Amino acid sequence: MTTAAPSRFVATRLFVMMLLEFFIWGAWLPLIWGYMEGLGFTGTQIALIGSTFAIASLLAIFAGNQFVDRTFAAEKFMAGSHLIGGLAMIGLFFTKDFTVFFTLMLIHSICYVPTISVANSLVFSHLKDAQAEFGRVRMGGTIGWILASWPLYFVLKGVSGAELQHALGYIFWVAGGASLALAAFSLTLPHTPPKPAGGGTEKLAWREAFGVLLGKPFLLVLFIVTFIDSTIHNGYFLLAGGFLGHAGIKPENIMPVMSIGQVAEIVTMAGLGFFLKRLGWRWTMVLGILGHAARFLVFAFASEHVAAVVAVQLLHGICYAFFFATLYIFIDVAFPNDVRTSAQGLFNLLVLGLGDLAAKWLFIPLQSRLTHDGVVNYQQLMLVPAGLAVVAAIILLVGFKPPADLGAPRVASH
Repeated sequence: MTTAAPSRFVATRLFVMMLLEFFIWGAWLPLIWGYMEGLGFTGTQIALIGSTFAIASLLAIFAGNQFVDRTFAAEKFMAGSHLIGGLAMIGLFFTKDFTVFFTLMLIHSICYVPTISVANSLVFSHLKDAQAEFGRVRMGGTIGWILASWPLYFVLKGVSGAELQHALGYIFWVAGGASLALAAFSLTLPHTPPKPAGGGTEKLAWREAFGVLLGKPFLLVLFIVTFIDSTIHNGYFLLAGGFLGHAGIKPENIMPVMSIGQVAEIVTMAGLGFFLKRLGWRWTMVLGILGHAARFLVFAFASEHVAAVVAVQLLHGICYAFFFATLYIFIDVAFPNDVRTSAQGLFNLLVLGLGDLAAKWLFIPLQSRLTHDGVVNYQQLMLVPAGLAVVAAIILLVGFKPPADLGAPRVASH
């Protein structure tokens, strides 16, 4: 009884950390594309700015995640990163020059992207039973995203022209202010010192994490499947907007319809521990992948049924929580304690970087090839990610066999 209250207090602080972490991202990501078009940036320039997260996810493995595993206390790294990243974000409000804009976004991304892995590591380090409680804490991130993106969307709805361009600029103040707030709040988080290298002599945490990945076939299988699922997941956000318009949903309602999935994600995150206990690692993640297959199959074969297209958005919660949240929990169990942040970074390279780039390289040209006289053959288009999801689920089901000594997912009784 004496530790229950402090434990709840720690979990609450970690929840707020996650809320602010994803509030920052949600404040600018949905609206920045229209803002950049309003500045007159070319398609290539917009694509370069959009690639800064991928660049940062690669650099994070060798710098940010390495520092947290070996050099800096995690909460201090969070504070410093969000201070610099927040100032860079606010700086975007004041520039219309592409080179300066790209540089500031790259600085923000280099500071921000590693903190996603560090935030996960902080949670796993301080929750009494992370496997049971991670979903409920990570749920704060989904709530933070909604709190940032929904109000901005509805406030700006109906605004147009020069007035809209000026108003859009304030997303950088909102995101930057939230980043500075998280920088200060991070100093109140539980102290999480770096871990000395394990029994071996390897000082580079990322190299040790990569060695563990290559040395364990079940982790390599999971790495491959994560790349495929990340490509599908990012492909959904590339394709869904145009498809929903094709299905008869008005443009002003597309974002609210897609946000149904975020609400479902809150519910699924809250119950993730329950499902992990009963389904285990493999089946929980398989169902998360198959959620993508089911959603894209509905898109392919039921596009004329608007109610079905809207209702299937509820599967987004299963797609994200059952695969990605479970993935992060499993990484914490499967990798040595002194390289867990770097291990999170290796997988985030796929989730935030390579999967996003692969989705753009695959689905944008594919959609172009399947477009004739301005009409997209969405049935054929949606069957591609559905098929990829089925393949990924089969690979995971057949090849992902973690050793028994890792144990089944644990869920504390309450």
